[in-house]
Amino acid sequence: MAYLYGLIIVGLFFGVMHFFTELNLSQKLQASLLVVVIVSGAIFYNHLQQERAAHLRQILLDFEQGKDVHCQSFTVNNKTFTLSIGTQTFIANKESKNVGVMLAASECE
Repeated sequence: MAYLYGLIIVGLFFGVMHFFTELNLSQKLQASLLVVVIVSGAIFYNHLQQERAAHLRQILLDFEQGKDVHCQSFTVNNKTFTLSIGTQTFIANKESKNVGVMLAASECE
């Protein structure tokens, strides 16, 4: 869907430049290239963010299902760690050998 919006924006930009400006062809091409680069960058950034969010959701789902999640040199599961939803971090339980350890869920594999 983002690609469609990007194409619509670029098309509108071309239309405005064609009918309402007095730029020469070289300036129009440079401006068009700049808009295409910006829109492409936004689409690429959005794609990366979606991948990161999907990875984080999978880690949290695995943790909630009782599976082991590997964070740095620790093995995290729901028996030895608790999940802080607000900060999305794993905090070691008081009874575990890793007392005081806090691990960001986004840094886990």
